[in-house]
Amino acid sequence: MRIHNLYVDEQGETHFRDIEVEWKHDGPGGRTSATLPATGIIFRQTPGTYDYAWHPAPRRQYIINLDGGVSIQASDGETRIIGAGEVLLVEDTSGKGHFSKAVEGKMRHSIFVPIE
Repeated sequence: MRIHNLYVDEQGETHFRDIEVEWKHDGPGGRTSATLPATGIIFRQTPGTYDYAWHPAPRRQYIINLDGGVSIQASDGETRIIGAGEVLLVEDTSGKGHFSKAVEGKMRHSIFVPIE
């Protein structure tokens, strides 16, 4: 299971990398990871007109898309479409940040899970 990770380097540039979930438990119900810390849950509805210029993330958090997608551009130029069912860990709370935009003009529902 892949998690998209957006992070910032020492020069303030943002980059993507992939994180693979490490499985800790295997049982009749399937595999699970270790319990990860979180401080809450935020439900979000984003309009299809969403077009948010360069900004850092407000906090370290997981973003889980339930439907729709979002196009995210890192300051190094890489752009990824994070689709329905995908997970993004944003950690670029400083530096140049990222550019976010709705995909195909569609509304998106997502869950934000702050981890600080």
